[in-house]
Amino acid sequence: MTDGPYQPESIHLESSLGYYLTQARNVLVERTDRAVEHLGLTTQQIGVILLLSCGRATTPFELSRAMSYDSGSMTRMLDRLEKKGLIARSRSETDRRIVKLGLTPQGQHAASELPQIGAAVLNEQLRGFSDTDLATLIDLLSRFIANGIDGGSRAGGCGARTASDDEERDSPASSE
Repeated sequence: MTDGPYQPESIHLESSLGYYLTQARNVLVERTDRAVEHLGLTTQQIGVILLLSCGRATTPFELSRAMSYDSGSMTRMLDRLEKKGLIARSRSETDRRIVKLGLTPQGQHAASELPQIGAAVLNEQLRGFSDTDLATLIDLLSRFIANGIDGGSRAGGCGARTASDDEERDSPASSE
């Protein structure tokens, strides 16, 4: 017997948390895609622009790791962004094997517009939610996500830190 609120014999698609999480993601992606269309971006490409903008990633490998993309998918995405004039690739001056990524002026413009667009999209999607509702939703989802983190990669944007990040950074094992 499974320990928890779901039992194999009584679980159904429409009552599954996974179903609702997927539907919520799909609605948010669809709304965001419409909102960034004028920038020539898709929801998936926003992550690349924001990670490059804040310096959290500067190479295809770092982007792949931060976004949980395989290298082939990341290469194709970077090809599209480069073709749109949003990013530029260059070789590292210290190690020519390493490809460095940067935003073009057009990419920097897009990055500067994304916070306003993101706030508008989220505010529209959260219409009718109180501040308490939002805090509860974030708390519950954070706990849900934490149950799946096994010390590997962490989601989050620029400067997104949690208490567990600070504990891990300060632990003796992290300084080895």
